[in-house]
Amino acid sequence: MIPSVMPTYNRAEFAIDRGEGAYVFTTDGRHMLDFGAGVAVNALGHAHPRLIAALQAQAAKIWHSSNLYQIPGQQKVADLLVANSFADSVFFCNTGAEANEGALKAIRKYHSYNGRPERWRVIVMEGAFHGRTLATLAAGGQQKHLAGFGPVVDGFDRVPFENMNALRDAIGPETAAIHLEPIQGEGGIRPASVEFLQALRKTADEYGLLLSFDEVQTGIGRTGKLFAHQWADIEPDVVAVAKGLGGGFPVGAILAKEKVATCLTAGSHGTTFGGNPLAMAVAGEVLDIILADGFLDHVVKIGDELKAGLEAAIAEFPKVYSQVRGKGLMLGLKSVPPNTEVAARMLDHGLLTVGAGDNNIRFIPPLIIDKREVAEALDIVRRVGAELSV
Repeated sequence: MIPSVMPTYNRAEFAIDRGEGAYVFTTDGRHMLDFGAGVAVNALGHAHPRLIAALQAQAAKIWHSSNLYQIPGQQKVADLLVANSFADSVFFCNTGAEANEGALKAIRKYHSYNGRPERWRVIVMEGAFHGRTLATLAAGGQQKHLAGFGPVVDGFDRVPFENMNALRDAIGPETAAIHLEPIQGEGGIRPASVEFLQALRKTADEYGLLLSFDEVQTGIGRTGKLFAHQWADIEPDVVAVAKGLGGGFPVGAILAKEKVATCLTAGSHGTTFGGNPLAMAVAGEVLDIILADGFLDHVVKIGDELKAGLEAAIAEFPKVYSQVRGKGLMLGLKSVPPNTEVAARMLDHGLLTVGAGDNNIRFIPPLIIDKREVAEALDIVRRVGAELSV
């Protein structure tokens, strides 16, 4: 008999009862160091007092009113995002998949609005992951996610990651945009080089295309800047964000330049729950904390320390670990044995991680971790390395 909760996940055998900072405590009495952060969602760790206070204060006022009325919290969060990014305007939704779906809609709407409805196809990358809606599944293009959900939504032309020759060859009269993750997450923590991102901007300008980034995982401070594309000193036209924006509360957003946002006229896009008062109260507090002086510098510094420690583990245990890649606190440790086996060993020692493609283990902890927690995680990495080297 099928369980009442649909079995769409291969869940671990334990349940998390509560969290505190970078640690979680299970219902069976264990405590673990959380370097998965709810898949890069809990940017400020668990039970952050400022987030709790913001949520409780708003919960005592109003939870939901719908977007038929003004929601003051949206103005604060939008103003912060606009002031600290390329964007001129923001649309709020609930999830990363919705944000990517909305970005893809905005791309089509932009060209149609400007008298070019024939431009609707989007160039995407091999190894990508953009969400679980029918369109975002097609944009990601991974067969393990598409199986059984055909016919696949049309409109996407896939090229190898970081291959400008293939990308330029894929541009045709129907091409509308380029859409990619600055660092592929599910694809194995594969960062695009600064040169590649800059070349994309130049190519998009040359052919009249929009440049759109999926920053659902890389955004909101994860790499040491508010958005990962900022390391390349370029401005996209559209960006999808979610995950860390709510610090654990569901919220997503589409950021856009004025030329794109103007095309999304009243009634052209919408959401029931997106930008609700609870989500905005928490997101505003998250941004206040992350944008405070020194916070992002800390992410860079502690991320470099974690990366150096993982590189040392590779040198010490070459039969177990082979490569580390990524930026800030979005790092992938490639293993020699199956990553599921290595991650399970780490879990046995009390370290939560998240798997990724290309046999990688994701280290995506809360952005508030310090030297003590890095040292604790690296100690577990070394212990597992020693065990599996025997």
